[in-house]
Amino acid sequence: MNASEIRNCFLNFFREKQHQIVPSAPIVVKNDPTLMFTNAGMNQFKDIFLGNTPAKFKRVADTQKCLRVSGKHNDLEEVGRDTYHHTMFEMLGNWSFGDYFKKEAIAWAWEFLTEVVKIDTSRIYVTVFEGDEADGLSFDSEAYNAWCEYIDKERIINGKKKDNFWEMGDTGPCGPCSEVHVDIRNDSERSKINGASLVNKDHPEVIEIWNLVFIEFNRQANGSLVKLPSQHVDTGMGFERLTMVLQEKKSNYDTDIFQPLIQEIAHLSGKKYGVDEPTDIAMRVVADHLRAVSFTIADGQLPSNNGAGYVIRRILRRAVRYGFTFLGFEEPFVYKLLPVLVNQMAETFPEMKSRQELVSKVIFEEENSFLRTLSQGIKRFENYITQNKTQCTVDGDFAFELFDTFGFPIDLTNLMAQEKGLEVDMEGFATKLEEQKNRSRKAAETAAGDWVIMRSEAAQTRFVGYTDLETEAKIVRFREVVSKKKKHYEIVLDCTPFFAESGGQAGDSGILMSDSETIQITNTVKENNLIVHIVEQLPQYPESIFKAIVDLGKRINTTNNHSATHLMHAALRQVLGVHVEQKGSQVDDQRLRFDFNHFSKMTKEEIRAVEQIVNRKIRQNIINETAIDIPIEEAKAMGAMALFGEKYEDKVRVVAFDKEYSIELCGGTHVASTGSIGMFKIISEGAIAAGVRRIEAITGEAVETFLNENIDQLQKIKEIVKSTTDTVKAVETLFEQNLQNQKKIEVFQLEKARTIAENLLKKATNHNGYQLIESVIQGDMEQLRTVALNIRQLNNRCIAVLGSEQDAKPVLCLLLPETFCKEKGLDAAQIVREAAREIQGGGGGQPTLATAGGRNVDGLQKALQKIKDRL
Repeated sequence: MNASEIRNCFLNFFREKQHQIVPSAPIVVKNDPTLMFTNAGMNQFKDIFLGNTPAKFKRVADTQKCLRVSGKHNDLEEVGRDTYHHTMFEMLGNWSFGDYFKKEAIAWAWEFLTEVVKIDTSRIYVTVFEGDEADGLSFDSEAYNAWCEYIDKERIINGKKKDNFWEMGDTGPCGPCSEVHVDIRNDSERSKINGASLVNKDHPEVIEIWNLVFIEFNRQANGSLVKLPSQHVDTGMGFERLTMVLQEKKSNYDTDIFQPLIQEIAHLSGKKYGVDEPTDIAMRVVADHLRAVSFTIADGQLPSNNGAGYVIRRILRRAVRYGFTFLGFEEPFVYKLLPVLVNQMAETFPEMKSRQELVSKVIFEEENSFLRTLSQGIKRFENYITQNKTQCTVDGDFAFELFDTFGFPIDLTNLMAQEKGLEVDMEGFATKLEEQKNRSRKAAETAAGDWVIMRSEAAQTRFVGYTDLETEAKIVRFREVVSKKKKHYEIVLDCTPFFAESGGQAGDSGILMSDSETIQITNTVKENNLIVHIVEQLPQYPESIFKAIVDLGKRINTTNNHSATHLMHAALRQVLGVHVEQKGSQVDDQRLRFDFNHFSKMTKEEIRAVEQIVNRKIRQNIINETAIDIPIEEAKAMGAMALFGEKYEDKVRVVAFDKEYSIELCGGTHVASTGSIGMFKIISEGAIAAGVRRIEAITGEAVETFLNENIDQLQKIKEIVKSTTDTVKAVETLFEQNLQNQKKIEVFQLEKARTIAENLLKKATNHNGYQLIESVIQGDMEQLRTVALNIRQLNNRCIAVLGSEQDAKPVLCLLLPETFCKEKGLDAAQIVREAAREIQGGGGGQPTLATAGGRNVDGLQKALQKIKDRL
């Protein structure tokens, strides 16, 4: 079977077992602070396991696209080196929510593997949980007895908690699990060593393919386990591994999932796969990372310098640098592989086809940018070697700088060092890398206590905030959370008017008021489908009946900005073209921010046209026609736009301002009619990523303030230039006069620098055929540099050590003749950089001319002496 047939075979099997086949959730996670990316098939069902959302179907199956770049076997720098670990992978899974349990899950797993896809039963081993005394858990005899009906007892292996007790996190639903392993070694190897002894020993040919998790406990914050009211099944099977087994390959990369990509890479590079190990690793890295980056961009996450975007950028850059180092690619190439991937995946994941053009352009621009950075890094390495000719080791700190700043893999630095006959201080590099990881871990540390349940009957909060900004409410549950050493509390109400941050709209703030106290709600967020109210302190009497009151002014301004975003989106499509789609947004009470795909800077005329359309729609006072509980397909048929990277329920909310103009799927708050927005003004437009632009805009009172401030500034300018008519012409005249005066000053300063240089040369002393000038003069850094250049013009065998104190700040300047640098192997930039420590500053420049500035004037003489000592 080919890969597509295997995937369909699994889904059809569970369809016949009365499972609802659901689509994959987006690979990018929203409304869950514990995850950036979907890293397991169960993520989209997390709310069901937590009891926050009822299950629509008791039985479910799917293939879920997942991304992992950390954890056991998933360190990004290791992917591609072995045969079966990946960043992006598909997880085939079946679930039971309070329906069937261990017996059926095991029976169906065995039936599928041995009767449907016909894996040799003599190659299968299974594990069961042996129990754990510390947790008070006994041997999982239920799973053991179920397996005994199908497999010899000697093939059932007891597993410790590490491998056979699955937990969602430090707290939450958990339970014992039972793994299915397959031995794909040849018969000769199998006859020598029993496969049972290699299970869970990281053997590349005795591999786990399916994990059956039986969720029956809840882990409390204090570490104890509580039995759940319902039992669930959560299984996950690695699609790539299953395909490897069924296609009788020894590596995932040899299957038809990866081979079309690898063969295209081989074609583009002119190299063969399977001949040279470094080349093979590079091709595997590129093939794997293309998948990860493409799926993630298609789901709405663009490369950036922070958060999930940084992870994607890092993955793509790793692919580029492997292509650059081992495959000879010096121009963008990863984007050229995309058509092969789309051809493979579009049937199962149609977003790959619909987003192909965007994904391709984003990857191309990212590659182009990084190749320039890579070139800078190589120059940096060459300069380092030149400046450290006496060293036989490349400093670990410098190797880490190349890795962290320029994206160099350590093996590329090693390779370049070996070409120079040097070694890299790997211990120092490892230390810096570990320090960085520790900083990242500390920054992300959050400790949440157990929920204190006040009212168990209210499973879900009733949201009334579309129509009411004040309501009576009771506290359902609360908990303490410590994040970055700061403590706050999270409160869930039975009923709330507070909008929880989602869909780009900021969460509401306000108060929770009872007869005896008032508590400030600083923010409202969605966490695993709970509407969570953030407070700095808990109510003294949490059992009271409260009034939940939203901050009216903040809500009105936020709502104005959100509705204006919809009007602007439609206007952009009119002005720029229907290719424009939202790629992200952020709406709060101060302004709106809107990201959209477009591949050129907007002109002043285009911006003005968008503003005019939006303001016209505001003046028309168009009524908001919101429809709720509309089936998703019906909403799309109405023309409602589904937004980039969002996952929608079966029934949706449709917000329309004139259905012929703006109609979108949206769960945010909106004005009753557009006149409430008042006015709209774009204040900035620019690029944030390849092919993605960002607009920031304001509405209502903020526009009024913006215009008044600008009018006041214009009035002030008029007063300064003494203009009552043509202010622009008056400013231009003033600017021209200033420019002429500046030119005169520059001529004067050049003449002055020449005079200073001539006077200094008269005082120069002779040292071994070179003239030496040592002097503290007046001037800033640029003036000292100009003096030094004049000295060079007058005498190219002169060494100048200059200092200055300008506005209580010290300045250094060092001029060296080129012949002197070559004779002595000296570098002015390095010497000045070292001396600058005495003035608490830094600097740099060229090997023959360098400058530095600092903060400590008292260290100037020491710094000058340090330069002279070095010379």
